[in-house]
Amino acid sequence: MDISGNTIFIPGATSGIGLALAVALHDKGNTVIVGGRRTALLERVAAEHPGIHTVALDTDDPAGIQAAAATVLAAHPDLNVLVTMAGIMRVEDWHTPETFLDTAERTVTTNVLGPIRLIAAFVEHLQTRPDATIVTVSSGLAFAPLGATPTYNASKAAIHMLSESLRLQLADTPVRVVELEPPSVQTDLMPGQADNAAAMPLAEFVDEVMTLLDTQPDATEIQVERVKFLRYGEARGDYAQVVAAVNA
Repeated sequence: MDISGNTIFIPGATSGIGLALAVALHDKGNTVIVGGRRTALLERVAAEHPGIHTVALDTDDPAGIQAAAATVLAAHPDLNVLVTMAGIMRVEDWHTPETFLDTAERTVTTNVLGPIRLIAAFVEHLQTRPDATIVTVSSGLAFAPLGATPTYNASKAAIHMLSESLRLQLADTPVRVVELEPPSVQTDLMPGQADNAAAMPLAEFVDEVMTLLDTQPDATEIQVERVKFLRYGEARGDYAQVVAAVNA
């Protein structure tokens, strides 16, 4: 995708990677709309980042997604980029159903059904644009699992294969599919992660992502250097060591 001149909708962008990416893209001359559930955070984003537009959106609610899509497209008919950013990550204990089933179901709803429903709400419109992009967001854990978060790992692996499949199906359209694959980044995705010295600083991550978008406009996977340890363990032949390191 081009680094500027786009109209971009990023649901789930009121904090963390989503917000940092929204600000960076806006600073590059894009029109950016962020979506989120919490009104207070949307108001804060609008106040702290003049020019970034906001829309209320709960990606767990199918009707809410349709309503938000209608609102966004009515206000921004030139929208040509969708970034399916929303996601949750929870620790689970799979020894008994009481300690994982509810969390697992919610994770699949948010991390898999949410992006699917978002793409469904925008894909017809995107096909009318001369240059459009769907950006999916998987994770390094799609390729090397963290034992404490089974459903999160599986949900991100699903997003990876969904991205691969959509790229094939939409090859006859103007819509490109780009997969963003973050490593562990210092955000509030998990308790304590924002202060985890082993995680990648958020500003450093977004700076590298923006550089990759600028210098590799035809890339199908956006991979900062830190995620390649996870992404290519199986190809390198050291998958067992990668998994051991992730779970040390």
